[in-house]
Amino acid sequence: MDDVTRRAVAAIDRETRSRLLATLTRRFGDLDLAEDALQDAITQAMTTWPTTGVPDSPDAWLTTTAKHRALDVVRRANVLTGKLARMHVEADRSPIPPDFLDPGERPDPAPIVDDRLGMFFACAHPVLRAEDRIALTLRFVAGLSTAEVAHALLLPVPTAQQRIVRAKKRIGALGVPFTPPRHGDLPDRLPGVLRVVYLLFAEGFARSTGDSHVDDDLTDEAIRLARILHRLLPCSETTGLLALLILTQARRPSRIDVDGRPVPLADQDRTRWERSLIAEGTSLAEQAASRPDAGPYAIQAAIAAVHAEAPTASATDWPQIAVLYRLLEAVDPGPVVRVGRAVAIGRAFGPQRGIAHLNGLADDPALDRYRPFHIARALTYVELDDHHAAAAAYRRALDLPGNRVEDGYLAESLAGLSL
Repeated sequence: MDDVTRRAVAAIDRETRSRLLATLTRRFGDLDLAEDALQDAITQAMTTWPTTGVPDSPDAWLTTTAKHRALDVVRRANVLTGKLARMHVEADRSPIPPDFLDPGERPDPAPIVDDRLGMFFACAHPVLRAEDRIALTLRFVAGLSTAEVAHALLLPVPTAQQRIVRAKKRIGALGVPFTPPRHGDLPDRLPGVLRVVYLLFAEGFARSTGDSHVDDDLTDEAIRLARILHRLLPCSETTGLLALLILTQARRPSRIDVDGRPVPLADQDRTRWERSLIAEGTSLAEQAASRPDAGPYAIQAAIAAVHAEAPTASATDWPQIAVLYRLLEAVDPGPVVRVGRAVAIGRAFGPQRGIAHLNGLADDPALDRYRPFHIARALTYVELDDHHAAAAAYRRALDLPGNRVEDGYLAESLAGLSL
């Protein structure tokens, strides 16, 4: 490859790949076929673009080339006729007029205009286990690596890989179409989609690998998808998720210092928080909390609103946050929620109670792989002036995956202890 082609291929980032994959999968209804076709198109670009030049729209070129590649594969498999009916490949040339279909066969009006979000719903098919759906969507539609999926789900990497493979095999065995569901099926699939968008934002908020602490492309994309979900299915949980993401993103200007290192919440310059996002997020959080169907995301949004409304770290209403976490744990008793509640209790009622709650979670194998859990223990031990215990917690945190900037921050914190 020449330098121009090399730069153009390098610019095909995870967001672009996952968006193109979503388009191809929706078109052909076959994830493996779409994945292979896209990879073949990228490989062909490496040999074609040095001669022809990089096209004005590389994405369009890759999409067209991948579609042609997929059609060639289908033809060689001698199943074109059957595939066309199921995958709508001929839709542009000879669509069947809806009037010729029986009423029960007429498709619902397409409610999802975004290919990527449509694939989120397609991957939430009920024939897949809930945990497999999320792993598959994060890997292929959200574009996270297998290691990042494992981090998001608090799983060992081999377990995450097994879930992804299991989901793909089941899809192939049952012939599950990768097409967005009918509008009436969207509410049942919504919880899984909300979870994926939330985890996508979380990976961008604090990277599990790489050189930077944040990935604004991931957080921006998660917020974009959350806004579409809120318009598509306005309810407490879509409103709550959007509020949570916006309120969290409002702190973005003060979350890292000039060297890109993370700044703890207590040390952030709150004058730099984006007030317009706080106003929007707080309003949405109030709407979510006032609805009778308020659930986990509405409660998390309320917690984020309490943080956002505090003019200083010391003015934070930690007792209220502790109460909200208790409510959250009642409806979503996951390990991460339990850590959040333990931290809130420590802030509200003293580090001794906080460390007691944190240590009560130490036997959970998922939390042993969760870096923020060990960081929370280290910080609490520092407050208790137990630097040896804090050092052990920092060392365990450094043993776990994380971005290099955060690694440096933790190493500095460890070196600063009096041992």
